[in-house]
This record gives sequence, C-alpha cells and structure tokens, in this order.
Amino acid sequence: MRFSLLDRSRTRTGPDVTEGDALGHSVERAVAAERLGYGRFWGAEHHGVPGVASGAPAVLLAAVGAATSTIRIGSGGVMLPNHQPFVVAEQFRMLAALHPGRVDLGVGRSVGFTAPVRKALRRGTEEPDTFAEDVAELRSYLDDTGAVTARPAGVGPVPVSVLATGRGLEVAARLGLPVVVGGPVLAEPDAGERLAAYRRSFVPHRGSTPHLTVSLDVLVADTDAEARELALPEVWAMVRSRRTGVFGPLEPVADIRAQDWDAQDTTRVERGLDAVVAGDPQTVRRRFDELVARTGADELLVSGSTHDRDALAASDAEVAALLR
Repeated sequence: MRFSLLDRSRTRTGPDVTEGDALGHSVERAVAAERLGYGRFWGAEHHGVPGVASGAPAVLLAAVGAATSTIRIGSGGVMLPNHQPFVVAEQFRMLAALHPGRVDLGVGRSVGFTAPVRKALRRGTEEPDTFAEDVAELRSYLDDTGAVTARPAGVGPVPVSVLATGRGLEVAARLGLPVVVGGPVLAEPDAGERLAAYRRSFVPHRGSTPHLTVSLDVLVADTDAEARELALPEVWAMVRSRRTGVFGPLEPVADIRAQDWDAQDTTRVERGLDAVVAGDPQTVRRRFDELVARTGADELLVSGSTHDRDALAASDAEVAALLR
C-alpha cells in the first residue's frame, strides 16, 4: 500500500503570521514527509481563498523539489479548466527536468469558488465542458505525440492522474489513467459500483492498468477525543464558509470553542468531524482497513490540517508509522 501526503498550504490566524508563512510550512512538511517515508507529496491549487496560500502548484513544487531529494512531488491538483494544456505540460516538464523521475501531475476540473474569482480566471458559467479533451491534449504533449513539442524535451515521463468527481471516473477509465477520489464520491450510495465500473471499463494506454487513490482527511492523537479536537479548525472553517462565503484561516481550538454556536453550527460541526478519519492509532488503523476493504484502494493520499503545527507534525508521523 503506497501512502502519500496532500498539503493545502493552509493559512493560520495569529500575530505576525503571514500567508507566505503557509508556503514555508508546506515545504517544511514535505521535508518531514520524505524523512517519514511517504511516497509522494502533493500540493493544491485554490484561487482567491483566504484560507489557502497556494494558487500555483508548479511554483510550490519547484521549492519542495529543491528542499527534498527522493520523495515524488505532484499536484492534487492542477485545475485544468483554468489553464491551457500546453502551458501545464511546459510547467511540469520543467519540473521533471529539474527533479528527474520524481514529478507527477494530478489534474482536476474545478473552477473558481466564487463569481469574482471565476471572472478573474476568465471562466464563465456557460462555457462548454472540455475536460476530457483537455486531458487528452495535455497527455499528448507529455507523450511527445502532440502537434507541438513541449520543452524541455527528453525529460522522461510525467505520470498524469485524474482527480475525479462526477464524470471524472469515466474520463479516467476511457483515457487509461489513474484516478484519485475523495470523500464526496465515496459518500455516494453508488460509490462501489462507480469504482467497479472504472476498473471494468478501463482502456489501457501504453500498458497502463487501473490505479485507485483514495484521498481522505486524517488526524491522529493519543485519544479519539483529542484527535477530533485537532480536526475542529478545518471543519469550523468549512462550516463558517457556508454562512459567510469565505473559507478562512485556521483558528486555535480554544478560540473556536469560545465563539457562539447555534444549533445549525453544532450539527454541521459534528457531521464534519464524523467525516474525518480522526482518532488514536488503533481507531485510525481500523478505519484505514475498512476503507481499503470497501474500495480496493491501491494508494492512500492523506491530508489533514489543524492550527497547532506541532500536533500536525506528530499526526503525520503517526500516520506514516501505521502505513509502513
């Protein structure tokens, strides 16, 4: 079982804490992940979100690659509707030239979170869905089968994966690509059939085989209760965003508990915490085993965020120990 780490470059509240610090923290987390034995370190793409500092995964990955030496680095993911496929191919070929044999490219189809962001990205609500065609075009540049050669040439393969929601599983199967699925897909009543259909309808490309990566939020502490408290800042940011439309920085647990919650907040927080794989090592290992048995996952892409960076580092170490 391969295990990898997804970091969203989460910002945090606090005196003298900048959004730039979040990017430095991502690099530090990648260095630790390499030491702990994680197979990959992936960065995310979000635009105009106060709670996330990373809007350009390729730039972040260049810094991560320079600070590490063996761990694979990749994107979870580049949102292809926001970019020209040829430009993405150039960016990731450049990364592959700088860090040979270590670069992966995960692509998704999400666009901006709010209308102003979508406008800034030049993405209208009525534009056609060309995701499948864009992925195929992108791969042609990476395979040297496109009409134009993406430079630098001769850098070796850059594996592509599809971050799947909705029709993404069908696209990945048709193009013979690995797929990454997360909580929303797994929570659907027909999730098992969808995953089985991906494997059943998979069309190999240059000898490829189906590969399912399951992405999930994970936090480990000494007790289940402590782990759920660690998960609270991320869940609270999501709960508040549903009221305000703003996904904000992580706050300390004590500050969150001191705020006034209404019944709806409480219900949403509890549901959010239940969706996180949070607990002591035995609880988390049991949930991992259940998840793999249910999905047949080939790889786990674990993420997790909390305001306390020391507690997060300890959680990453505990997860690595469970999955070795």
